Amino acid sequence: MHTNNTSLIHAHGLTKRFGTFTAVDGISFDVHAGEAFGFLGPNGAGKTSTMRMIACASPVTAGDLRVLHMPPQSHASQTKARLGIVPQQDNLDNEITVRENLLMYSTQRRIYERAPRVKTHVQ
Repeated sequence: MHTNNTSLIHAHGLTKRFGTFTAVDGISFDVHAGEAFGFLGPNGAGKTSTMRMIACASPVTAGDLRVLHMPPQSHASQTKARLGIVPQQDNLDNEITVRENLLMYSTQRRIYERAPRVKTHVQ
């Protein structure tokens, strides 16, 4: 039996509102180490809004959310540094080079120590 102290992601009554529109309406779930977990539902069901809250990209409106035992609202930098995110679409900026995209991403994700290696591998 798992408890929320062993959950890698714990959500209870998680809610996301945009003005008067409720995108996520009080959902609760736990994700534990070794589990495969996903969201299924029609467009507009709140899947992306939930993932954005987990990824610290959008603030929680109400409820309790813990990611890696930390509340994203107050530990966004630490949480983001430990999450692995694979976007559905490429998020590269077409206005800059691949090298500049990699350097910008590594800076945003606080991967400064990898930046010199990126410079030597990308021409």
